[in-house]
Amino acid sequence: MARLTRRALTGGLMAGSALAAAGCGEISRPLFSSDTHSSDYPTVEAVRMMGRLLEERSGGRLSIRIYSGGQLGSERDTLELTVFGGLDLNRVNLAPLNAFAPETVILSLPFVFQSEGHMRAALDGAPGQAVLDALEPHGLIGLCFYDSGARSFYNTRRPIRTPGDMRGLKIRVQNSDLYVSMVEALGANATPMDLSEVYQGLMQGVIDGAENNWPSYESTRHFETAPFYSLTGHVMAPEVLVMSAHRWRQLSADDRALVQACARESVPFMRQLWDARVAAARERITAAGVEVNAVDDVGAFADLMRPVWERFVRTPAQQRLLDDIRNMAGGADA
Repeated sequence: MARLTRRALTGGLMAGSALAAAGCGEISRPLFSSDTHSSDYPTVEAVRMMGRLLEERSGGRLSIRIYSGGQLGSERDTLELTVFGGLDLNRVNLAPLNAFAPETVILSLPFVFQSEGHMRAALDGAPGQAVLDALEPHGLIGLCFYDSGARSFYNTRRPIRTPGDMRGLKIRVQNSDLYVSMVEALGANATPMDLSEVYQGLMQGVIDGAENNWPSYESTRHFETAPFYSLTGHVMAPEVLVMSAHRWRQLSADDRALVQACARESVPFMRQLWDARVAAARERITAAGVEVNAVDDVGAFADLMRPVWERFVRTPAQQRLLDDIRNMAGGADA
């Protein structure tokens, strides 16, 4: 895959923008897309599928060139590039968006979704569209959501069946105030740490555990050092595919509709790949002898999240979004 520097990206787009402003039409190049995941990851495969649809339906006028595996930097770095027009498409986690689009926080709240069916129904419906729409004032066009699975706790010491079992454990979290607050509300000690440092941290006893989805728990090999995986399913925050508003405005109305349609058609394809990856990871982890357990009462964990919700749900728009998601719970498949 071709290499592309941040400087080349920005310079190329600036030149293209100048041509468009001079009346020379749209930029004649692929849409540049970034993803920190590896080339075979479901989100990368989904954007690749979106590119095939675009190329086919536009007669070759529109296509996507993907730079996966973090070639262009961290999600925060590439998100900045996208906002300023140096990148066209970007698959990112919700966390970097929380600071300037408060609506994205709602999808990351612990226990906001009661099931995978509830989560997918909300993302495909009005609540999901409201979050995507909230990105446009910040230079991004939200195209679609991709699954990131249910996150659960794992540790080196014991199964977690009740909130009391969390007490005193040192749990690695992402560098996020929301995740820190969540873990501390459960009685554990939150330890922000880069994912690349977790395996060694578990081996050396710097931390007792962490939290993540099945595929990440398996692919990082954390199950080798932390053999207790407890199915709390506390967060089901999705990932999001965004487009630079700069590039979006250079497209015709018909091409905008085409990009949006192809992005949305990539979602069920991504979910098929994701579900298969989850099943394979779960099978491997179980075969390795990891002790996997359900929790006795998920509601007992969720009840402790009330102060967390109160801290992070700060605006009327956030509250309306939260209410809409909660009201959908009864009608979604478990």
